[in-house]
Amino acid sequence: MWSTRRERSKDRAAVHAVNLAAFPTPDEAELVDALRADGGAWVDLSFVVTHDDEVVGHALLTRCHVDGAPALALAPCAVLPSHQGRGAGAAAIRAALGAAREAGENLVVVLGHAGYYPRFGFAPASTRGVRAPFDVPDEAFMALALDASRPVPTGTVAYPSAFGV
Repeated sequence: MWSTRRERSKDRAAVHAVNLAAFPTPDEAELVDALRADGGAWVDLSFVVTHDDEVVGHALLTRCHVDGAPALALAPCAVLPSHQGRGAGAAAIRAALGAAREAGENLVVVLGHAGYYPRFGFAPASTRGVRAPFDVPDEAFMALALDASRPVPTGTVAYPSAFGV
């Protein structure tokens, strides 16, 4: 039912609109725009979900670091309210994680719902020795190793400046 692909330049307005519609404030839509403009954060792992050629969902992975070692941050993930709860967000996340794995990335962190992200393999980041740079419940800050045979850096996550942390 869902088609996924990398975001194209012509999708920018639609991605902005999806994030505006999915969240109560424009903060996430503005975050995506700021991350896109940050050459150190943008790693071309922005994925859209389409239905009938309309962009209805979005998932973004950007560069972060764990005590200086490269990692990725999954944020934001958004779906138009009219399509929520039907798998569009999961499709976007799986596409982004798959592309990250193919690109040789390994560690991905996410701050989110503890009941949602484990389906993709995320577990509390603390179990991997990874900490958030802010106070957050342990179960809400999660990490995923895309290649279990590779070592995962430990320490505190440094987000791109656009995150404001």
